[in-house]
Formats: sequence, C-alpha cells, structure tokens
Amino acid sequence: MKIFLLTTLALCLTQTMTAADSATKTVRLKVIETSDVHGHFFPWDFMEGKPIKGTLARANTYINRQRQEFGKRLLLIDNGDILQGQPCIYWSNYVMPDDPNLAAQVVNYMKYDAETVGNHDIEPGHAVYDKWIREVRCPLLGANIVEKEQPKAEELNGRPYAVYKGLQPYSVHHIEGVKIVVIGMLTPSIPNWLTESTWKGMEFEEMVGCAKKWVKYVKEYEQPDLIFGLFHSGLNGGIVDERGEENATEAVAREVPGFDIIFFGHDHQVHNKWVKNKEGKDVLIIDPSCYVKNVAEAQIELTYTNGNLTKKDIKGEIVNVQDEAVDEQMVSHFQPQIDKIKKYVERRIGRFEHPIYTRESFLGNSAFTDLIHNLQMQITEADISFNAPLSFNTVIEAGDVTQADMFKLYRFENLLFMLNMTGEEVRKHLEFSYDMWTNTMKSPDDHALRLNDASTEDQQRAGFQYYTFNFDSACGIDYEVDLTKPDGQKVKILRMSNGEPFDEKKWYRVVMNSYRANGGGELLTQGAGIPKDSLEGRVIYNSLRDQRHYLTQEIERMGTVDPKPNHNWRFVPEEWVKPALKRDSLQLFGASQVKSK
Repeated sequence: MKIFLLTTLALCLTQTMTAADSATKTVRLKVIETSDVHGHFFPWDFMEGKPIKGTLARANTYINRQRQEFGKRLLLIDNGDILQGQPCIYWSNYVMPDDPNLAAQVVNYMKYDAETVGNHDIEPGHAVYDKWIREVRCPLLGANIVEKEQPKAEELNGRPYAVYKGLQPYSVHHIEGVKIVVIGMLTPSIPNWLTESTWKGMEFEEMVGCAKKWVKYVKEYEQPDLIFGLFHSGLNGGIVDERGEENATEAVAREVPGFDIIFFGHDHQVHNKWVKNKEGKDVLIIDPSCYVKNVAEAQIELTYTNGNLTKKDIKGEIVNVQDEAVDEQMVSHFQPQIDKIKKYVERRIGRFEHPIYTRESFLGNSAFTDLIHNLQMQITEADISFNAPLSFNTVIEAGDVTQADMFKLYRFENLLFMLNMTGEEVRKHLEFSYDMWTNTMKSPDDHALRLNDASTEDQQRAGFQYYTFNFDSACGIDYEVDLTKPDGQKVKILRMSNGEPFDEKKWYRVVMNSYRANGGGELLTQGAGIPKDSLEGRVIYNSLRDQRHYLTQEIERMGTVDPKPNHNWRFVPEEWVKPALKRDSLQLFGASQVKSK
C-alpha cells in the first residue's frame, strides 16, 4: 500500500512538472544588420588596388557562423546606401547597366531577409534603382517613400496610402511561432540633396508621423510579438525643415511607442544605446557605421507562458568584422565580375606630373581641389567655381593615372550644375563655408580649424566639428579669409582672378556639383540667402552624366596634367595662421603625413 501511494505521488508530480514545462516556451533569436555598405562587397579596394579589411565578404563568414548556431532563428537585414561607393557598383550601375545589378546579386547571394532604401540608392536615378528594386529578392522597405500621385487620404483601402512601386512599408517574419514586423523608412531630406529628376514620382514623408501611422496599423492588423525599425536616418540633427528632420531615429524611438529595436544608419557613426519612449519603455537603437567594418546585432530571448508573451530580453552589440576570414566561396562565386571590374579600373586615363593630396585642401590652396576647380571651369566656361574635399586623406601619385584614380579624385556620382549668382551671394556662400571650416582665433595659440576630438571616428567629419564635404573654396576670384574676424565677416574678395574688379551687385555664372546646387549643406540657402524654391530657376546648365565622367574625359583630352595650387586665396594673418595650421595638421593627420608648406 505504501509503495502504491509513493508511486502515485511521483506520477502526479511528474505530470504537474510536464504541464508546467509545456506552458512555458523560450525562443532565442538573433538579428544582424549591415548599413551604408557603399559597394564594399569584396575584400579588394578597387580605388587603391589593394586588399581591404571588412566588406561583406568578411562579414558573411561571421554571418554564416551565426547561422550555424541559430539556423532559421537569425534575421539578416541591410539598411541601404548600397548602390554607391566603390567602383564595382559604379561599373554595375553605369558601365554594364543591362547586366544583373551587382548589389542585387550580392544581397540575393547572402540571403538577406529585408532591406531598406538609402539616399545614395536614390541618387543613381530611376533607370538604376527601379531595376535594382525589381531584382532584389527580399522585401525592400520604404514606408515613407510615397507614390506622389496617390490620394492624400489618411487611409487608403484600410491602411495608410501606398508606397513607391516595388517597395513595401514593412515586412513580416515568422520564426518558431514568433511574429516579427520590420518597418523601413528613409530620411525625408532627399529633395535637399538630389535633383527632382532622380526622385520624380516620389514624396518623402516626415518620419515621426509616418512611424505613428504604420505602428498603429501593424499593431491592429498584424499583432506582432516584436516591432523593429530599419531606418536610413541618423541619430539626430542634420537638416530640419518643413519635410522633417534628416536624422530622426532618436525622435521616433522617443515619440512613437511600439518599437522594440530600431536598426539605423546614414550618419556613418557607431551607436548602441537605449532610449526611453513616451510610455516609459526602453527601446534599443543601434547603428554599425559604414563600409562593413562592423555589423550591428541584437540577441533576443522571448518567454511565452500559456501562449502569451510574458518577457522580452534584448541585448545589443556592435561586432567588429574587419579581420574575419574572407568567405572564399562567395568571392569565387563573383570572381568573373571581379576580374572585369579590375580590368575596367586599370584603364589608363592620362598622366600627372605631380602627386596631389586631399589633406592639403583643409589647410589652404591645394593642387587636388584646384584641379577639380580648373576642370569645372574649363568644362562649363563658368566665371566662378565652388568645390569641397570629398575625402579626408587621399593621394593620387605622380605618373600614369587610371580609371581607379578618377574615383579617388571624385567619389560621388554628382552632376555638374551652373547657377546665376550675385557677387554678394558668392561672398555669403563662402562665409557660411569658412564659418563651418575655421575657428575664430582670439590668440596665436588658438586652433585655426574648427576641430572636434569627439568626431575622429566619424567618417564624414574626421576630426572636424562639421561635415568636411561642405568646406567649399572658390576658383575664379582672389580672396582672403581672416581668422581673427567673427563668423560672417571672414571673407574679403579682392578681385576676379583675371584681374577684373569683383562686384557684389553683378551676376556671375557659378559652377558646382548637383548636391550643392540643389541646396545640399545649406550653403546656398542659409549661407547665400537664396530661397530653396528659387534654386531651380537659377540653373543655366546641368550635365547629363555624372561629374566624374566629364573630369575623366577632360584629363583624357589633356593627356598630361601638371596639377598645381592656384594660389588665389589664403588664410590671414599669416603670422598667426601658419603655426596654428601646422599644429592642427599634426592633430588631424599625424607627423608622418604632414608636409611642410
């Protein structure tokens, strides 16, 4: 009898424990994000002609290792700006446009689960990105990229109105009973940088309002366990206008309850932080920066009790993949394309008599910047040229110049534009530029340049306080920049470089890139004071092809180029400025790369 009772008790306990176990379920997931790839697919720098760290070919080794552990419980996502950067993607976009798009092929090969659109994915124009959209096999997201002709009703057929053709506002993923929704958005500042022809038929909604609509919708109609954001928009700041905030990730996390994690990019900085939303809940926001040196990942553990989600445990990590082994299988798969690209970039264009350095562009007249100035003037017959350094520390050596060097000379696929501007507007434009670029010196011991130690890891500021691609200098005029003067009073234009008087009331033909001509950097709007809606009416010329194409043509025509500084402007007073620039140059570039001037 005693044995029977003990056996019965043990059986009851076993049944109770089994019932409890069956009522509780734990699911472990991992999400890996890449962002701002900019054509860094393969472990080879097609501009420099040498191996490169990071890239998707190394990241894929890490991703495959994680897939071995997590299997189908791993979600791989990309955050856009994949259609511009390394020559390999230019080759695919423009040299071989009828072939399958290389970026689409890479995304498909790596089996991404979702991707969003970046501003540099819009930049190549409809012919390129419409084809890319068609060829990518995973969902392409853009909740705030709206068809321009759609009715502006709050809802259309039970949901917010339609996004651009081929895009989705969100994607749905089912993993071991877990339902995940990923909402993708793009910075709405596109019209501030790109000419309307590149985004014709699109509108870009402000991100906070758009996020509110779609979170409400997916909660009601999808009822997901997790909601992720996938935003091509930086942490905060940038351009703020009637279209909204350029970098709105933090604002969305704070103002729109419902997101568990927001994966983001665009600002080329590493971020991994928690933001408390309006309901007091913590939201992870995470950004791996650019060029696939890192990936951003989230480890998620969900606990279900009796079928109900009772606990979420989320951890974010930035994983450095620079030194991962190369995925040789991936490289082998794309070797035919790699060989063709190498042949393309090795093509001889011309010859340089002297080396040129972008680092000199920050310190005064430089052969690098002035070569572009002079070519822009030759191509368009403009009176004045604006140009800014587009890379921090690039060298093109003396000797034969190849197609690869053209990507070092000019990194972006901007067009050439020429605008009518008054002399006063030219001066104010330069004032705005040098106010971002230079410090106001109170003593000889002050910095000449407006530096910021906290931005040294920022690929777009590189140790400066502001974006270096907005540091416009000018050609066609002779001028001085007095660093002892306050902001707005530094630039004194002495004359036209041809000896004619400079007149602030006179109209001049001014050449610049399309980014600047469209209001990028706000030098024309906030600086020169030209209303944004007036810029289009100022345009008297715009090129059909990208700027690099015409620069290449001109160097080919010249054959041998002797690049030298124009010496048409200088920083003053020299007794203060020269020692200060030397100190600042050491801080920015180190002793090994500082040249005496």
